[in-house]
Amino acid sequence: MEERPIPAGVARCLETLRRAGHGAYPVGGCVRDLLLGRTPGDYDVCTSARPEQVTALFARTVPTGIKHGTVTVLTEDGPVEVTTFRREGGYADGRHPDGVAFDVGLTEDLARRDFTVNAMALGEEGEVIDPFGGQADLEEGLIRCVGDPDRRFGEDALRMLRAVRFAAQLGFAIHPETEEAIRRNAPRVALVSGERIKVEMEKTLLSPRPERAGDLLRWGLLAHLWPERNCPDLTGLRDLPPLPIPRWRGFCTATGFPIECLPVERTLRRGVRHPEEEVLHRLALSGGELAALGLEGREIGTAQRKLALHVLDHPEDNRRERLLEVLTKLD
Repeated sequence: MEERPIPAGVARCLETLRRAGHGAYPVGGCVRDLLLGRTPGDYDVCTSARPEQVTALFARTVPTGIKHGTVTVLTEDGPVEVTTFRREGGYADGRHPDGVAFDVGLTEDLARRDFTVNAMALGEEGEVIDPFGGQADLEEGLIRCVGDPDRRFGEDALRMLRAVRFAAQLGFAIHPETEEAIRRNAPRVALVSGERIKVEMEKTLLSPRPERAGDLLRWGLLAHLWPERNCPDLTGLRDLPPLPIPRWRGFCTATGFPIECLPVERTLRRGVRHPEEEVLHRLALSGGELAALGLEGREIGTAQRKLALHVLDHPEDNRRERLLEVLTKLD
């Protein structure tokens, strides 16, 4: 059986659960990343142990989601979310289960997950437990819902944004049936908080394929915020630094999307709306030099902003002599 490198703290967490007679399996995104040869950012474990049993087995835990069966175990390699096998009830708010029951096994627990590539677990010998074809979809580069996509998106509307984000991060296509279901269910994204929408959009924009953020507009996932669905080619976003301000600015400039409709921090909002502020502090012509040329008060600030806007479009002109030439041509 192929060995898969799991941090010692996570391995000890699994061993503790298993020695106590419980099933315990790394699950979800960490399995996906290991199969792709990537280093997982974190580890989730699913287990037959009830939350109170997990808490009793470990010295350092945080009751992060007891109601839904999740206990965070603190290990020397970071926190590990340990969640009891569960079956979920209805989703009245379109985001969260109304209740959960801990009366299922591993396969049914995997069946409630969003996409096949996130619905795999590792057994005790490192074998991949994959009842829904996640490995095949990894090989084909597909994001596909587990089971009926309309049901998955009816349970949690955030999953539609996550589908686009995973496609952007992994360089995968979205399976046609999953895409069609996203288009049908797109209005349900109105049930998702602005904060969560902002997080998923930003992860997409900072990915290796930020142009997939255009799917959010084309498929109507942002229509409750901004009804425009026409979207230009956004592949040019790849040429921008993978940082929030330049990528958000590029997206908003290209599409017209108003960043104010999302709850974003003031620094990001100003960075998008006033890009010249990034350049002001590194202009080759200082305020003192402008004052020496006879400018006063607000005239100095106005000239600096105009020069900064010029340098944004012509970074090679950020030289004192050239800026003096530009200054004489400014209105």
